[in-house]
Amino acid sequence: MLQNISPLIVKGFKDIEITGLCNNSKQAAPGYLFFAKKGLVHNGNQYITDALLAGVVALATDLYNPFLENVVQIIHPNISLLESLLAEKFYDAPSQKILTIGITGTNGKTTTSYLVKYLLDHLQMPSGLIGTIEWIIKNNVFPSTQTTPDILTNQKLLHEMLLAGCKSAVMEVSSHGLDQGRVQTINFDIAIFTNLTQDHLDYHGTMESYALAKTKLFTSLSPEKNKEKNYPKKAIVNIDSPFAKTMTQNTKVPILTYGLFEGADVFAENPLFSITGSSCIVCYKGSKEPFHTHLIGKFNLYNCLAAISTGIALGYDLSTILHILSSFTAVPGRMERIENVNKKHIFVDYAHTEDALKNVLESLREVTHGKIVCVFGCGGNRDRLKRPKMGAVAEKFSDKLVITSDNPRSEPPELVIQEILSGIQNQEKVLVEPDRKKAIGLAISELDPQDVLLIAGKGHENYQIFAHYAIHFDDRIVAKEYCQ
Repeated sequence: MLQNISPLIVKGFKDIEITGLCNNSKQAAPGYLFFAKKGLVHNGNQYITDALLAGVVALATDLYNPFLENVVQIIHPNISLLESLLAEKFYDAPSQKILTIGITGTNGKTTTSYLVKYLLDHLQMPSGLIGTIEWIIKNNVFPSTQTTPDILTNQKLLHEMLLAGCKSAVMEVSSHGLDQGRVQTINFDIAIFTNLTQDHLDYHGTMESYALAKTKLFTSLSPEKNKEKNYPKKAIVNIDSPFAKTMTQNTKVPILTYGLFEGADVFAENPLFSITGSSCIVCYKGSKEPFHTHLIGKFNLYNCLAAISTGIALGYDLSTILHILSSFTAVPGRMERIENVNKKHIFVDYAHTEDALKNVLESLREVTHGKIVCVFGCGGNRDRLKRPKMGAVAEKFSDKLVITSDNPRSEPPELVIQEILSGIQNQEKVLVEPDRKKAIGLAISELDPQDVLLIAGKGHENYQIFAHYAIHFDDRIVAKEYCQ
């Protein structure tokens, strides 16, 4: 594992067998190599003793400890880089052998990833998935812990996909994941950019820094084809985003653009939207094909165009791609319709940014004959600047608002709610109920037959996080209970 890696100092006997890799002492086991790296909150060197007690036989650290016995110490100045290199070697470089597609952007990553996976599965290229909701390896599904997990988990998941017979893998790639090197040694064939709007400024600080993190996915694309997989390298970009050129200015591979207007390589003509779906004419290089999707709204049409562009990039004809995608139904927690015996129009969506909430509400406004009622809150210990902005957007596109808690974490829910309310001018259309379950019930009681309810912010999540504990909570289940 250590061949051709430098600078490197090894203290101890090199000729040992490594049975696993870990960067968390709680996951350590006999025969493992433990990476003691510095994180945002914790320093892995503090947990070396715990890892040794669990049976690890080797440590990767940036600081030699002469007092440790019976353990190999691998000294390297950049443990994150070393972790990436060794993970790739240990798991036999799976992304070099499987078609690997990375999707980044503020909104749309999850829906686009499911659309692309659905397309690949039906093109006889069975696909694994690593994303916000779940990780899928053939017929095995695991709940996700992060949108983009750490590099050890990513390489292991890709390795398992390969062993299970997957021919492709689709990954949601977050700005945090890119900034922290969680996909550092993954060989992407196709990178997709959906959009960029304000989010995660509590971490990145500025939009420029946020955008720069996203560009790493595109600068990582190598123009050289891999010997073990003969797929064309492509950057697929939403040209309607103001950040489209920023994303691709330093990429070394061909660019395929998509959008809703002529000028994109792949674009939609005559889009029509209803409460049951969307339709348009998809255009590419003179070909024009009708397309209908069960997904609602303009933003979902963008997601479909990203998936369509992926199929085109892989060399499939437009009519085949559209035929497959037209049967795709829904993504958990993404504009998910809540079926109920009362026939009320209720949707749950993960929208937790200003732009995402605007997109969903705008789309519903176009197809709603009655009033729109919106339930939402904002997460505690997250970007405070977006709270009044989300309040203003919700007021603009809704007829009635119920402001409540999201995941309060360690912030008082009342404080978060007050910051949301500061962006709302007409307080008469607002009801405040910090208890999210009661808020959903209150909103449902406001609905007339032609009205639409949007419950925003948590989507697929089945928990609610408070300061010192978390509870089981699912917007979809709560909504159904109130409709019985």
